[in-house]
Amino acid sequence: MRIGIDLGGTKIAGIALGDDGESLWSERVASPSGDYARLVEAIAGLIARAEQAVGRRGSVGIGIPGAVDPTTGLVKNANTTVLIGKPFDRDMAARLGRPVRLANDANCLVQSEASDGAAAGAGLAFGVILGTGVGGGLAFHGRLREGPNAIAGEWGHNPLPWPAAGELPGDPCYCGKRGCIETFLSGPGLARDYAAAGGGVCTPPEIVAAAASGEAAAEAALARYEDRLARALASVINILDPDVIVLAGGLSQIPRLYERVPLLWRRYVFSPQPPRTRLVPALHGDASGVRGAAWLWPAGTRA
Repeated sequence: MRIGIDLGGTKIAGIALGDDGESLWSERVASPSGDYARLVEAIAGLIARAEQAVGRRGSVGIGIPGAVDPTTGLVKNANTTVLIGKPFDRDMAARLGRPVRLANDANCLVQSEASDGAAAGAGLAFGVILGTGVGGGLAFHGRLREGPNAIAGEWGHNPLPWPAAGELPGDPCYCGKRGCIETFLSGPGLARDYAAAGGGVCTPPEIVAAAASGEAAAEAALARYEDRLARALASVINILDPDVIVLAGGLSQIPRLYERVPLLWRRYVFSPQPPRTRLVPALHGDASGVRGAAWLWPAGTRA
């Protein structure tokens, strides 16, 4: 049995998979805010409940919104900032009494989708998480590419391409820079943009609902979001030319993105013909990241 954990900004998801990929158990809990020790215990509790429910011990893979520095073994670049500078895999291994594998949450997403999801069979897939943060990951012929710095696909901390005058210098990012793609395309980024344009304090789902009902401010906010997403993804297409881009995370559930963004990115992609890159939602939806975390261990691994 393989257990996967997906650590998000507001929730922790757990899943237990059998060797053929069937889901044996799943659960979600709220993510403790700003307390590293409670975070470790919350994950340990999920794993204990998985093993109690299924009746056997499992390997453990964890997707995190950051990466493990190959040199120090400490977490870096995490928008769950309580993880930064911590030996998270070693701490979890000590708590659980077994080895633990960590990967960036977007890498887990693309691993899942390239294995048996929306990117199955693709030569090059780019996976995107649009949620509390913005992450990306790469899979070549179904295999992850992490890179020597463990940052392959981290497009969220590049500047927004082709910025308009009103987009500069951009909001501060937790990484210490301003105007990162994440500050524009995350859920909080969309909410800030809507509020700054006079729309009030709303969540992204409320903004989407308001746009659908004809509210001009909400429609304008979504139009800006779509153009920014098109610009950001066009820069990826110009560099990598992926076969498919898979979206996951809360904002990936906006259906209009899949029609409008490919029309918009034609303006920015360096090609005289309409780009043939496909933009698709994750086949496994919210479960894709946690499934990918479970698959960090091969089938049949003994814990």
